[in-house]
Amino acid sequence: MTRTAGRPTARTHGSLAEVPAFGTRPGSRRHPLVAIAMVLPLAALLAVVFGGVEAVVTQASSVAGLLGL
Repeated sequence: MTRTAGRPTARTHGSLAEVPAFGTRPGSRRHPLVAIAMVLPLAALLAVVFGGVEAVVTQASSVAGLLGL
């Protein structure tokens, strides 16, 4: 006899597919100032740790020298 029952479907109840991504709200967008406030502390920390501050100061002083400031 042949099997007439179909394959069992995958269970989705309780899986990670139902959990929304962390920090997201369905149907709404984050205000740009809130996004900037969230990113700036990390960006400042990475700039200090990897020497980005010195590079920016060097470039800014070079531009200021070219402009005669």
